[in-house]
Amino acid sequence: MRPLSSILRFFTSLQLTVGLIALSIVLVLVATLDQVNLGLLAVQEKYFRTFVVLGRLPNTDIAVPMFPGGYLLGGLLLVNLVTSHIYRFRFSWKNSGLMLTHAGLIVLLVGELLTGLWQRESLLQLREGATRRYSEDFNHNELAFINTSSPQHDVVVSVPETLVADRGAIEHPQLPFKLRVIDYMKNAALQTREQSPHAPATVATAGVGPRIAVQRLKPSYKSDERNVPAAFIELSGATGPLGTWLVSTALEQPQQFTHDGQTWKVALRSKRYYAPYSVTLLKVTHDVYPGSEIPKNFASRVRVRSDDGHDDREVVIFMNNPLRYQGQTYYQHQMNKAEGFTGLQVVRNPSWALPYIASIMLGGGLAVQFAFHLLAFVRRRHNATSLVLAT
Repeated sequence: MRPLSSILRFFTSLQLTVGLIALSIVLVLVATLDQVNLGLLAVQEKYFRTFVVLGRLPNTDIAVPMFPGGYLLGGLLLVNLVTSHIYRFRFSWKNSGLMLTHAGLIVLLVGELLTGLWQRESLLQLREGATRRYSEDFNHNELAFINTSSPQHDVVVSVPETLVADRGAIEHPQLPFKLRVIDYMKNAALQTREQSPHAPATVATAGVGPRIAVQRLKPSYKSDERNVPAAFIELSGATGPLGTWLVSTALEQPQQFTHDGQTWKVALRSKRYYAPYSVTLLKVTHDVYPGSEIPKNFASRVRVRSDDGHDDREVVIFMNNPLRYQGQTYYQHQMNKAEGFTGLQVVRNPSWALPYIASIMLGGGLAVQFAFHLLAFVRRRHNATSLVLAT
């Protein structure tokens, strides 16, 4: 039993709590400083949404552990709080506030973990009169193959950008041809051959690729800049090669080809999240304060129609008044009144209520603990006063 007691003593110790908090402060400080180089999203992935922060040895590509990550520190702190709750605290009304405060911290840590795992942000862009049933993730991309042969519907097969970045062969049971990634660029500049007459020869043999010059660029991590990924992919069917294609998010239109009598399109695009309902933009409103150009109100009137016909209603979305529908929240994010354009930020976070519950528990626990101390103080003062009067 002695090894078990030692383990319990370690996980319930106050020294572990202080050490984890100190390491968390260092992690936040280093991540904040590195945000200038990597950007917010990359910093979250590198430092907080990982168990170990990896670094590379000088002048090599060898990754080695450098520091505990957010998941590891948060997980150990959660274990520390739970085990301390179970083995150190004995329930009593006098300790109820302290126990409620610790329970609030546990809920807060669990909520942050679930938010990191489940939260998803995307953007729905519409012009007046347009209808869409999907939003786009501008932080992640996908290589999409679209079979447009059926007049009733399209069949879409998407390959995550992470697989494309690994290069090599990729197979999918719904693709009747083979795919091999020859090269991938996280950021690139595309120009026509007329604009770059001295550019090196391209490996592309099909689509618009032979007419495009591609320049590899360093990835950008600035919050106001976006990388433009590009890749060269080779397609081959049972009867022979289908050509080498240049795909990039800079190419606005998908490229079309035919295989075994079926029409296909290929594009590297922002990752799409489809919904079982459609959203139509009816009107955009941009009000300003009289006599100035200072924005007063941005609003989008949309029509939401579910596929099952159960819902068909109009909703006005404006600042601090989002649309919540089927687990997703639509916030007013962008607008161009002159072009009749709006951008709605779409947030999916099933654990959105946990931080509010944790805050109520923390506030309630501190209030209860303060009330017990206040009553004890008042009782002591009263007893002291009674003793003085009695003498």
